[in-house]
Amino acid sequence: MARQVVPRYKAIVLTPRRPPEEDKFHEECALFGIYGTADAAAHTALGLHALQHRGQEASGIVSFDGAHFYNHRAAGLVGDIFGDQAVIRKLKGYSAIGHNRYATTGGSSDRNIQPIFADFDFGGLALAHNGNLTNAYLLRKELVRIGCLFQSTTDTEVINHLIARSSYSTVVDRMIDALARVKGAYSLLLLTNEALFGVRDPMGVRPLCIGRLDDAWILTSESCALDIIGARFVRDVEPGEIVIVDGTGLRSIKPWARQPRRFCVFEHIYFARPDSRIEGVGVYEARKKIGAQLAMESPVPADVIVPVPDSGVPAAIGYSQQSGIPFELGIIRNHYVGRTFIEPADNIRHLGVRLKHNANRALIEGKRIILVDDSIVRGTTSMKIVEMVRNAGAREVHMRIAAPPTTDPCFYGIDTPDKDKLLASHYDVPGMAKFIGVDSLAFLSIDGLYRAMGIPGGRDARNPSFCDACFTGDYPIALDDQTGVEDRQLSLLVEPA
Repeated sequence: MARQVVPRYKAIVLTPRRPPEEDKFHEECALFGIYGTADAAAHTALGLHALQHRGQEASGIVSFDGAHFYNHRAAGLVGDIFGDQAVIRKLKGYSAIGHNRYATTGGSSDRNIQPIFADFDFGGLALAHNGNLTNAYLLRKELVRIGCLFQSTTDTEVINHLIARSSYSTVVDRMIDALARVKGAYSLLLLTNEALFGVRDPMGVRPLCIGRLDDAWILTSESCALDIIGARFVRDVEPGEIVIVDGTGLRSIKPWARQPRRFCVFEHIYFARPDSRIEGVGVYEARKKIGAQLAMESPVPADVIVPVPDSGVPAAIGYSQQSGIPFELGIIRNHYVGRTFIEPADNIRHLGVRLKHNANRALIEGKRIILVDDSIVRGTTSMKIVEMVRNAGAREVHMRIAAPPTTDPCFYGIDTPDKDKLLASHYDVPGMAKFIGVDSLAFLSIDGLYRAMGIPGGRDARNPSFCDACFTGDYPIALDDQTGVEDRQLSLLVEPA
C-alpha cells in the first residue's frame, strides 16, 4: 500500500494528563479472558497483574455465572483494585474477561474503563478491546445521526452499537457484520450468556493468544499471563480469526478475506514483556538479536555497555555479546516510582529524571560508555540521562538505539505524540546527537530490524512483514478519521481530573 499522507488534526477527545518527564511510547491495553473454571475472576485478576505493563490507568473485570453478569471496574493498578478478596468473591462465575487500560482514544474518564457492557435482545455482552479503530469517528457520527446514544468516548463503544443494529440473528453473525464495517487494529474479547469470543483484525496488528488450564480455555494478549496461573500456551489467534469458546469446547472461523500479515514490530522492540512469546518469537531473544545487529551496524570503541533500564537491557546484552565490550548496570532504576508520582515543584523539576534513574558512578567515571536504549521519542529524557552520566564522570558518551528513528505517530493502539513532537521528525541523526548531547548516536536500520527478526533480505517495501509505520510512515490500514477533518472534539460531559 502506498504511503498515506496524514494531515495534522486535533485529538478526537480529551487526553489524559502526562507527567512532564514521560518520554516513551505509552502502553496500549491488555486483555485476559477465561471460560470453564469455578474461580474465573481470580484467574483473570492474576492474568491482568502479569499484563500490568500494557496499561496502568485502569482495570476491570466482568464475570458470568450462568444467570447473571458481575462487574467491577476502577482507575488504578490491578493489585489495588482486585487485591481485596471481597471484591473477587463478588465476581461470581465460570467465565470472565478483564482489561487493563491506557487511554489511546477517549481519555481517562471512569466511563471509559473496560470491559464495557450492554444488554441486547440475545442477552448481555461484555466487550474489551486492545487497539484503535481508524474510522471510529466517522462511524460514530453516522450512528449518532440515526439516534444511537453513546455513554463513553471510546472507539470500542462503536462496535457495540454496530452489533446492536445488525439485522442478523446469531451473535457470531452480528459480530461479523459489525466488524466488516470497522477499520483499524484490534484484538477483542467478548463475553455473552453463551460463550467467550476472541477476535483479531485481518492484518493481525495487535496480539492475542490461546491457552489451556485443565478444562478451561484462556484468551489473552501475551503468554506471560498464562505462566502466572500455570496454564500452557496453545497457539496464537490467527489474523482475521474468530475463536469461540463455549460448553462444547473451542472452535474458530475465518470469515474475512485473507490479508497480508502486519503484526506490530514495536511489540518485539518494547511493549511485550521479555518473558512472553508472541507470533512464534521469544521476546527476550528477539531483543538480544536486535542488540547484536545494532552492534554489527554501528560499532564504536568503548569501555562499557550501559543499558537505559529496564527496556534497554536485553538489547544491551546482545550488543555486548556481539561487540565483546563488557556489560554493566551503569544506571540504576528506582522501581518504586509510579507514573502518578507527585509532580515536583517548578524549581526542582529538572531533577525529575532522577526519580527513576541514577548513575552508578563507580562503573562510569573515567570511561567511554555506550548507552543502549529501545527508542527516542521526544528526546528530553535521553538528554537528561546523558547529562546525568556525564556528571558521573563518563569520559565519552555514545548512544545506540535498538530501533530505527521514530518519525511518525501510531494510529493503531499505541499512545504516541503528534508528529511535530517527535525528535526524528525535526532532526537528522547528527542533529539529534547534538540535541541530546552525545559524542555519537546511531539507530538500527529498518533492514537491520527485519534481519534481526529473522528476515535475511531485510524489509520488502512492496510487502513488509510487520506494521512499522512509526519508522516508515507506511500505514497499512486506511486512516479514514484523519483525512480532511480539522476538528473532531466530541461534545461530551467533562469529568474533573
